[in-house]
Formats: sequence, structure tokens, C-alpha cells
Amino acid sequence: MKKANRIILFALMSLILAAAATAQQTAKQYEPSVGQEGKDVIWVPTPEDLVEAMLDVAQVTSKDYVMDLGSGDGRIVIAAAKRGARAVGIEYNPDMVALSKRNAAKAGVSDKATFLNADLFETDFSKATVITMYLLPQLNLKLRPTILALKPGTRVVSHSFTMGEWTQDQVVERQGRTAYLWIVPANAAGTWTWHSGSDTAELTITQNFQMIEGKLKANGKELAIENANLEGDRIRFSAGGQTYSGRVNGRSIEGTIAGSGPARTWSAALR
Repeated sequence: MKKANRIILFALMSLILAAAATAQQTAKQYEPSVGQEGKDVIWVPTPEDLVEAMLDVAQVTSKDYVMDLGSGDGRIVIAAAKRGARAVGIEYNPDMVALSKRNAAKAGVSDKATFLNADLFETDFSKATVITMYLLPQLNLKLRPTILALKPGTRVVSHSFTMGEWTQDQVVERQGRTAYLWIVPANAAGTWTWHSGSDTAELTITQNFQMIEGKLKANGKELAIENANLEGDRIRFSAGGQTYSGRVNGRSIEGTIAGSGPARTWSAALR
């Protein structure tokens, strides 16, 4: 190889190595700033005490699969991973993703915490048992149909912003900051054929998110159901001095009846 060519090759290699070193150094030095622009929102971190309160109200344990939408510097994912949960952060900014991975490594939870450079509106949440987020109201509403289609019982916690007319199940506050909890309800609406032993009745339920009401009709008599509650797939109501509890499983419900006399079982099939 001619000397001139060797010099050119050496110069090119030097430039490549210098560029790689510069890129690596830049990535290590990346520090986000509060209020910086993102794809759909600006970045404002959730305070650590509210992070813990959000995980507390969602009752996060090592059995959970937590997904944080717009995970920023990874603090919620890392906190969930410290509780033993599998946790995934969805973040559009690749620099934030890299920062989150470094933070998870420092915290010793890289085996539990995963960060994806992705658009949250193109992400599959179906494995999640808990979803956390700090987005804007219009983004919450845009995500709401997807969230409501998740498995009943999935817990959803939002920092600051609500879900429109979907009333929250619980509210927590820390130092002037607020977070809201929702539990994804089963679909219990409709007319059901109800059975308990040889008894048969018609159970009609109307539903507005987790709020339910209805009536139980048998032998020409109609009883309004009272104190009705739907939490995930668990349904509970009173009628005629007895309390009915059960679990909704698609087009069927099975449960027990408590009241005067021994406890009995009941079931219902959606017509």
C-alpha cells in the first residue's frame, strides 16, 4: 500500500474512532431538563414520594407486570422493579431510554426493568397488570378505549390527570400532587338468565364504566339491586335482603348468596 493511501486510511480510522468516542461521551453526559419538549408532552418528573404512593395505591408486588407510559428517566419503572415486579418503560426519546437503562443498572434492577424506545400509541399493553402514566388529559382520553379493553382488574394510575367521565376508584395526594387509580371493569351489562338451585330469574344490569345498577325479576316480582359494586371482574349487590357476590367471566357469572339461612351458590348466563 502506498504511503499516501496509508495516511488517508489512518486519518479516516482516526475520524471514525473520534466520532464514536464523542458519541459515547455525549450519551454519558446526557441530562434531561424539566420542561423539555417530547413527542406529545413536555418532560416533568414525578416526585419520588408520589411515585411510591402510585405504586402503593396500585398494590404493586413481585407478581405484577408494570408498564409506564412515557417513562422519562425511568424512575417509576425502577421503583416497581425494586419491589420485585417486572416493569417496562415506554419512551419516545432515545436519549431518555439510554439514561433510564443506566439508572436501572445503577439501581441494580436491570434484570427486572426494561425500557423500549417506542410510541405508546403503537404499543401492546395486554400483558400489563398495572399501568402508570403522567400524560395530558387528551392523551388519557385517547388511550382510554385501549385501557378499557384490557383484562378486568388491571390497575391504572395517572399522575395529575383524569380519564374524563370515567370516575376514579381512588385518589392519593402527596405534597400538593395528586394521582388517580382506576380498576378496569368487566363488561357486566346486559340481560342474564340467573339460576340458584331450582330457582330461575332474569337479571338485568346497566353499566357506566364500573358503576352498575339493575333489577332481579322472578315469579312476576321485580327487585331493584342495591349497593351494587363492580371492581374488576368482581360483582356484588343486594336484593330482597340478600347479598350476591360473584365473578364475571365473559358471558357467565358464578358466585354465592349470603343472607338469612345457609349460603347458596348462584350463576348467570348472558342472553
